Amino acid sequence: MSDFISERKKRIQEFKDRFFGKDKNKPIDIPDGLFVKCDECGTALYEKQLEEKLSVCPNCGHHFRIGARKRIFITVDKESFCEVDKELISMNPLSMPDYEIKLASAKKLTNQNEAFVGGSATILGYPCYIGVLDSYFMMGSMGSVVGEKVTRLIELATKDKRPLILFSASGGARMQEGILSLMQMAKTSGALYYLNQAGVLFISVMTNPTTGGVAASFASLGDINIAEKSSTIGFAGARVIKQTIKQDLPPHFQTAEFQLEKGQVDLVLSRHDIKPTLGKLLLFHGGQHV
Repeated sequence: MSDFISERKKRIQEFKDRFFGKDKNKPIDIPDGLFVKCDECGTALYEKQLEEKLSVCPNCGHHFRIGARKRIFITVDKESFCEVDKELISMNPLSMPDYEIKLASAKKLTNQNEAFVGGSATILGYPCYIGVLDSYFMMGSMGSVVGEKVTRLIELATKDKRPLILFSASGGARMQEGILSLMQMAKTSGALYYLNQAGVLFISVMTNPTTGGVAASFASLGDINIAEKSSTIGFAGARVIKQTIKQDLPPHFQTAEFQLEKGQVDLVLSRHDIKPTLGKLLLFHGGQHV
């Protein structure tokens, strides 16, 4: 009992020294990953609380970037996702220096083979095909394998006449693959033409960021185009445009709200509202509940 009291007194004294005594200015050792700083308002957020809020800042509503796996987890019904073409991997067709090293690093960081994950799933009980670009894998850039995976998913949706939902999060075409990357813009757009001819619904969801070759191809071709709040959407960067045209750009240029005002997107939604909205759209367009 005396040992317990002694230990307790020692801890109380340490507390007093830290906050009221000689050690009050000593930095407190906070474990890495415990708090996250909001890029928009600067608030320090408890990471576990942020996870519960779907990585949306409870103070200002800023939407943090999330990976493809998490996006799928919060969007589709539990245990309904079945991935396709997981085995496809990028090579180095143009023998670009260090490209293999960058691919290996991205694979290790994201624990996936490429920047695009796609497959079949249900959302609120309605079947669909869903694909997601991951901005943590080489900034979600579209190389030949990403274009191939997107195209194959579109072709599956066309064949099965099942609605298609694609989430974009990309810096554009993958420069290490040159013209082979740029060819994917025409390839994915051509596949969407046949999807449209088959009368199959395509919903495009643009997240942060949706830029470059992805914005100029399949991301902008949805029957319904949705933008997630806090997203940057556009082709070239704002600085490049300003330097080229030698003019000041409008306020909030290339934001989701700006694109809604200009008619580029049909809806701007909070991350919390995307899943229920997708479920309603699938229902409205003849979805069969399973």
